[in-house]
Amino acid sequence: MSIPNNKNVHEKTVDSFGDEWSTYTQAHLANEELGRMFSAYFSIFPWQDLPDDAEGFDMGCGSGRWARFVAQRVGKLHCIDASGCALEVAKSNLQGYSNVTFHHSTTDTITIPAYTCDFGYSLGVLHHIPDTHAALVDCVRLLKPGAPFLVYLYYRFDNRPAWFRGLWWCSNLMRKMIQGLPVGIKSRVTDAIAVIAYWPLSRLALLIKTVGGNPAQLPLSHYRRSSFQTLRTDSRDRFGTPLEQRFTRSEITEMMQTAGLENIQFSDNEPYWCAVGTKA
Repeated sequence: MSIPNNKNVHEKTVDSFGDEWSTYTQAHLANEELGRMFSAYFSIFPWQDLPDDAEGFDMGCGSGRWARFVAQRVGKLHCIDASGCALEVAKSNLQGYSNVTFHHSTTDTITIPAYTCDFGYSLGVLHHIPDTHAALVDCVRLLKPGAPFLVYLYYRFDNRPAWFRGLWWCSNLMRKMIQGLPVGIKSRVTDAIAVIAYWPLSRLALLIKTVGGNPAQLPLSHYRRSSFQTLRTDSRDRFGTPLEQRFTRSEITEMMQTAGLENIQFSDNEPYWCAVGTKA
C-alpha cells in the first residue's frame, strides 16, 4: 500500500527509517533499557489526567518501542507511520496487544476523525517532516479539548556552549555525506561511528559519573547506560537520515501554542527537547 501524494512528507527520509527499523528492530533490546528510555521521554506526561480506557495515538511509531509501554496503560492505541516497513516491524513487536491498531499514513493523510483522541505523542519524528509546524497542527487536530500531547524535537543546542554547537556543525557535515550512501555501506559506516565515537564517549561519561563527577557537558553522555545495540541504532538515526531539523525551546513553545496547545511544560532533563501541552 502506498502513501497518497501529499506535500508534507520526505520520501527519502521515510525510506531511510523503513530500512533502519527493519535492521534494528529493537525486538531483543532488554526491557529494562527500553523502560529507562521510555521513562525519560514520558517523565512529564500526565498519565493521571487520562480517562479510563483512554484512546490515543503514536504518530511515527517506528518499531513500536514506546507503544508497547503505552498500550499497557490505555484502552486503545493507534500506531501511525509513513513507512510500511516500519509498521511491519511494529506489528511483530506488538503482536501480543489486542488494543493496538495500525495506520500506514502521514500526519496529513491520517483518517482518524478530528477531536476524538484522549491523548497523543510523537517522539523524534516531526523534525524529520518538511513542515514540522503543519505536522504538529495535524496531530493536535486529532485531540479532544483538554487532551495532552507529548512531543520530542531535536534541540538546536540553545542550552549548550559555543564549542558544543561547533562540534555538532562538523558532525552535521558528516551526516550530509553519509545519508546519501547506499544502504549497506551507510549501515556499516554508522556502525563504525558507534564503535569509534558513541561507545568510548558514553563509557567515559559513565566512568566520570561512577567516580562522582558530572559528565553532563561531555558529548553523548546521555548514552552512558545504553547498550551497544542502542548506540548502533541512534548512530544510524543521527547520521543516516536525509532530512533533519532542529529547534530552540522558544521556537517549540511558539509552534505548540499556534498549533492550539496550552499549559506547555518542558522537561529539563535529556533528551532535549521534550514538551507536553494540552489542547485548548
